[in-house]
Amino acid sequence: MTTAAATPQLTADLRAPIDWKLPVVYAVLGVLTLFGFGLFGGAAGRHTVFSFSTGRDFFSVPDLTVSSWPTAVGAGIVLVMMAAAAAWLATRREKPGVWFPVVYGLLFLFAFLTWAGADTGRIPVTPLLAGALALSVPLIFGAMCGLVGERSGIINIAIEGQLLAGAFLAAVVASALRNPYAGLVAAPIAGALVAVLLTFFAIRYWVDQIIIGVVLNVLVVGLTNFLFSTVLTANPETWNARQSLPTVPIPLLADIPVIGPVFFNQTILVYLMYAAVAVIHVLLFHSRWGLRTRAIGEHPKAADTVGIRVNRSRVVNTLIAGGIAGLGGAFFTIGSGLAFGKEMSAGQGYIALAAMILGKWSPMGAVAAALLFGFARNLGNTLSTMGTPVPSDLLLMLPYIVTIFAVAGFVGRVRPPAAAGKPYGAQ
Repeated sequence: MTTAAATPQLTADLRAPIDWKLPVVYAVLGVLTLFGFGLFGGAAGRHTVFSFSTGRDFFSVPDLTVSSWPTAVGAGIVLVMMAAAAAWLATRREKPGVWFPVVYGLLFLFAFLTWAGADTGRIPVTPLLAGALALSVPLIFGAMCGLVGERSGIINIAIEGQLLAGAFLAAVVASALRNPYAGLVAAPIAGALVAVLLTFFAIRYWVDQIIIGVVLNVLVVGLTNFLFSTVLTANPETWNARQSLPTVPIPLLADIPVIGPVFFNQTILVYLMYAAVAVIHVLLFHSRWGLRTRAIGEHPKAADTVGIRVNRSRVVNTLIAGGIAGLGGAFFTIGSGLAFGKEMSAGQGYIALAAMILGKWSPMGAVAAALLFGFARNLGNTLSTMGTPVPSDLLLMLPYIVTIFAVAGFVGRVRPPAAAGKPYGAQ
């Protein structure tokens, strides 16, 4: 065989293997929509009503009523065609644009809600979205915490403990002072205190960061459970009375249909979340601090040679990240108007880590992933109260199923910061 003839064959052999994960997922969901929700879904002759307006909107948005069976069948056909297009692109080793999974996901969700809400009641779109945003608050704060830490080279598995510590101290301080805003100030302090222990062992003594993170989670769970069973339970009126942050509607913006009640009729904690995401995004990619943070997370030795004090920067950034997570923990108590309860973070810290991975260590990507998880959880809560044919246990599993798919690589190849989890230099 001549060199010229061998070159195309060699080029073909060196090409990346075809990635069939997403086309297979698209095909399965498309077939499920076409046959499960449509042809054999039992929705023939029924209707689904989507309601949008609330009582205080500038103007009323009319309800959307659709025929359940034709809508589900039509959506299923389109989804199957999109799956075929994704498979064709995969054989050419090409990837569709970002719009493709977004359009696919929205169409699948519309078909699912059309089938699930057939003659069982209205689908309340605005409360569904508002609840999804509220449930995403601790996930977004937790994801921002993990992002700042890992961009600095510190793997923070202790987000769960930081959320729980923030919830605990926020509840105790707000109850003792009868002021929810005092609890809002105390929450980030609790998260930063957990971060102090993380940095002490991970940076000073080079303890494996994943192990110390898990140990800190167990420590915080045990400590808060002990204090709850002794101090808080013995005198709940003083130490664990409910204190709730008031809702602060933004004039005019809060009255816009759909998006107004969702984004602009929230507590100050949600507005702080907006600010935190914007500030982290701008600083991380458009400031000296962000450049140094990314440098110590990718190549600390190179950063050291230009005068950046790697370990000091890692300590400061991890403490800042811990404060962010503690602030997110306040959602469980003063942000929701609840008293503190044992292990009330309920694994949200680990889901926040999955959101960070799904978002590919980007603030905006992590926010989108956290919103996806929050929506999945609120969708399960909403549909379980409507008497839908979907088993309630499956609905409760939705956010965790999404998490498994995220960390299993269905989002494509992701690469963490090169120096994440690796201690640097002598102290």
